[in-house]
Amino acid sequence: MALIVFSPGNLHSLSVRLRILGGSGAFQYGPFNCGMQRRWKKPVDSARTRLEGRTRDHRLDKLMVQLRNLRLALALRELISQQRNGYASLQLLSKWRHEVGLNIDIGAFLKKYPHVFQIYMHPVKRNHCCKITQKMADLIVEEDAVIRENEIDTVQRLKKLLMLSTNGTLNMHALWLVRRELGLPDDYRDEKLAVAKIEEWRKKEYTEKWLAESETKYAFPISFPTGFKIQKGFKEKLKNWQRLPYTKPYEKNDSHPIHNVERLEKRIVGILHEFLSLTLEKMIPLERLSHFRRVFAMEVNLRELLLKHPGIFYISTKGSAQTVILRESYNKGCLVEPNPVYDVRRKMLDLILSGCRNIGEPESAAWFTEEYDQGSCHELQNTMCHVDTANSVLELETESD
Repeated sequence: MALIVFSPGNLHSLSVRLRILGGSGAFQYGPFNCGMQRRWKKPVDSARTRLEGRTRDHRLDKLMVQLRNLRLALALRELISQQRNGYASLQLLSKWRHEVGLNIDIGAFLKKYPHVFQIYMHPVKRNHCCKITQKMADLIVEEDAVIRENEIDTVQRLKKLLMLSTNGTLNMHALWLVRRELGLPDDYRDEKLAVAKIEEWRKKEYTEKWLAESETKYAFPISFPTGFKIQKGFKEKLKNWQRLPYTKPYEKNDSHPIHNVERLEKRIVGILHEFLSLTLEKMIPLERLSHFRRVFAMEVNLRELLLKHPGIFYISTKGSAQTVILRESYNKGCLVEPNPVYDVRRKMLDLILSGCRNIGEPESAAWFTEEYDQGSCHELQNTMCHVDTANSVLELETESD
C-alpha cells in the first residue's frame, strides 16, 4: 500500500484545489462523493412570504395609514371627553399616548390635525391644554344620530350574524370589539338603561360644583322641610352616611351578599329612590310600595327606613292613604320636571281647585282653555302654586279643627 506523505508543498497544492472545488459548493469528484446527488433547496411558500411578495395597492395602503391616524385621534378624543370640563393638559395626554398606541410626541401629533384638536394656553393654570374642535364634535354627534336612525339595518346585521353562528349566540365582548365596524351604538348592551336616575344628579354635582368624588360617588340629594330640627351630631352622621359605599340598584349582589346592615339599608334607599324616580308624579302609596318588598329584596320595615331619611323621602298622611314622595322632585308643591301625563292631571286638579270661580264668565273660560291649548300648562300651574298653598293651608286648618 502506497504511503502518502504530506509535505508543506503538497499541503499548499491541496488547499488550492479545495478552494477551486469549493467555489461550486461541493466536491464534484472523489472517492467519497462520487455517488451523491446535489439537492436543491425548495422555496418556502408560507403566508408570510406571500404577504411580502404581493403586489401592493399604494392607494389602499395610504388610506389605511390615514384611517389609523383617525383611530388614534378618536381614541384621544375619547380620553379628552372623559375629563371633567372636556379638555386635558398636554402633560396628561403624553402619559396616555402609549395606551392609545401613539409612538410619537403628543404635541406633534395634535398639531398635525388643527381641525380636530385645538391647543390653547389655560388662562388660570398657564399650561398648554387641548380640546376637541366644534367641527369635530358636530361630526361625532351626526355619526351617532345616523347610527340610531338606521337601527333597523343594524338589527338586520346582528340577525344575520346570529344565523351564521353555530348555536345562535354571539359573544358580547367580541361584538364590543367590532362595534364600530358593525355600526353599533356605544350603548348597544343597554348599559344606559342600567343607570339609576341618581347617577345623573351625582354627575352634575361632580362636574358643575367641583365637589370631591368621595363626596358625590355615593351621595343622595338632601333637603329638609321648613322647621326641621337638627340635633347634635346629626350632620356628622349624615356626612358619613353620604360617603358610605353600597351596591347600586342595577348591580347584582347575589355572589357577594351584603352583611353590613348600614350598606344593606343604603342599597334599599337607592332602590326606593329609583322606583319613585320611574313614576310619573314621583310618589306612590306606601301600601302599594310594600308589594315590591320581596321582588326588590327589601326585607325591612319600609316605613321605619323612610322615616330615617327625611331629607330624601316624605311620607304624607293626608288623604285616604299614606303616600311616599320623593322630596327633590317637588318645589312649592309643583313637579320640578313635568311630563305630558302630569300636565293633563294637573289640568284636572286645576279644575278642582277653581271650584265655583269663573262660572258664568265665558270670556274667562275661553281664555282659560286657550292657554291650555297653547301648551302653557306648566307656566299656569306655577302661577297657581300660591293659590294651591293657600287652599292647602285652609284645608289643613279645617281638618285640624
